[in-house]
Amino acid sequence: MLHLKKSLGQHFLKDESITQRIAAAIGDLKAYARVIEIGPGMGALTKYLTKSKPDNLYLVELDDRWAEHQKTTNPWMADRVVHEDFLHADLSKILVKPTHIVGNFPYNISSQIVFTIIDNRDTVMAMTGMFQKEVGLRIAAKPGKKDYGVLSILTQAYYDTEYLFDVPPTSFDPPPKVMSGVVRITRRKDALQCDEVLFKKIVKQAFTQRRKTMRNSLKSIVHGQDILASPIFDKRPEQLSLLEFEALTNLLAESK
Repeated sequence: MLHLKKSLGQHFLKDESITQRIAAAIGDLKAYARVIEIGPGMGALTKYLTKSKPDNLYLVELDDRWAEHQKTTNPWMADRVVHEDFLHADLSKILVKPTHIVGNFPYNISSQIVFTIIDNRDTVMAMTGMFQKEVGLRIAAKPGKKDYGVLSILTQAYYDTEYLFDVPPTSFDPPPKVMSGVVRITRRKDALQCDEVLFKKIVKQAFTQRRKTMRNSLKSIVHGQDILASPIFDKRPEQLSLLEFEALTNLLAESK
């Protein structure tokens, strides 16, 4: 029996009913040119994904022990077990449009995984995965909620988001100290109608001081004082919808 590595945030899912629900949420693998499972570990979810021996499934596993385990367990796809860190891998070698990213993600890097997906949004059309509940709620949060922030807005700028269901600590071995949750995101068809680089800069700057008004939090990047009279600057960032952040981006772009 291989021991878990705490440094990699390993908590393995043991509840078959939860694993089956995640597999059902992932749906038909044939709908995608590529399906990539991040951190398959001992294969709790993988065994459901590999039932039909799909030729579009790749497994990305950092732990050399579990990478070897997957090659031994699924020898027919040994050349599709990528023994690398997803966050530092050359994704151009494995991402093919449309790609679906899936997995019970290591909680210590789950937000970074989402940001990497956003960076590859032209290829990654969907993601279904398990997160620490707190992170899952942030991904799907709406304006005015305490969970609403940078992760919410930058994800929802490109994807429709759904928080699907809770997963209790008892579903894992060893049990984590937090509740978990499964989230699905699906690529939006409509594009942002603004400068995307400026949009990202504004969102990140606004939430560095989330309790302050937009007038105060954005004063370092506002060019010209006239636009500060706009009522939108009276709001705090957590009160602004995606469309309002989009409108604000266009307002600042025009004021340059």
